[in-house]
Amino acid sequence: MLQLDHLTVVAPDLVEGVAHVRACLDLDVPFGQRHGYMGTYNHLLRLGGTTYLEIVAIDPQAEAPTRPRWFGLDDRAKVRADWDAGRRLRGWVARTDDIAALIAGHGSLFGKAVALPPGGPSFDFAIADDGSLPLDGAVPCIIDRRGRARDMTGIADRDARLTSFVLEHPEPAAIASLYRQLAIDRPPMIARGAGPRYRAHIETPQGVRVLV
Repeated sequence: MLQLDHLTVVAPDLVEGVAHVRACLDLDVPFGQRHGYMGTYNHLLRLGGTTYLEIVAIDPQAEAPTRPRWFGLDDRAKVRADWDAGRRLRGWVARTDDIAALIAGHGSLFGKAVALPPGGPSFDFAIADDGSLPLDGAVPCIIDRRGRARDMTGIADRDARLTSFVLEHPEPAAIASLYRQLAIDRPPMIARGAGPRYRAHIETPQGVRVLV
């Protein structure tokens, strides 16, 4: 079974990403960490339980990785085009306890499992050969934390809680069928739209806000 791990805002620039989330949620999201092995960095915010929000972008101070970056970030023109079109909450990451079996059962949908960080891996992440999001983000990226829960102590808690999560897609029935095949626990609701386009309703101290 797959479970929601975190939501992902994929930004052309991290400052821009943080400003967008602030405008949507009226919350400041603190810095998270650098991923030297991917040439990216992020800001992180708890959304209740072990679910969180990640704002991720290319780290201009990092060396380019030897393989494609995750979340489609190497295609800077597409990241910018999606951003300018309002597709900023670009996807989500689902957690599995057996990434090898999942990938074996679903062909090239998710890409290949990559052990990270290199040299002392603590998790596996499925990445396509070109780094692109699976089905342009309509299905989740996959993480396997190797039996360990995500350490939430370093992620800021601003009393934000995810209440609902919706995907707009031109083929909602096909995506719903795929979600059932993948055995996703509490997947996003699906509505017909031009998509894929996500929106998340998040309860904050200022009331319910919508992140897109």
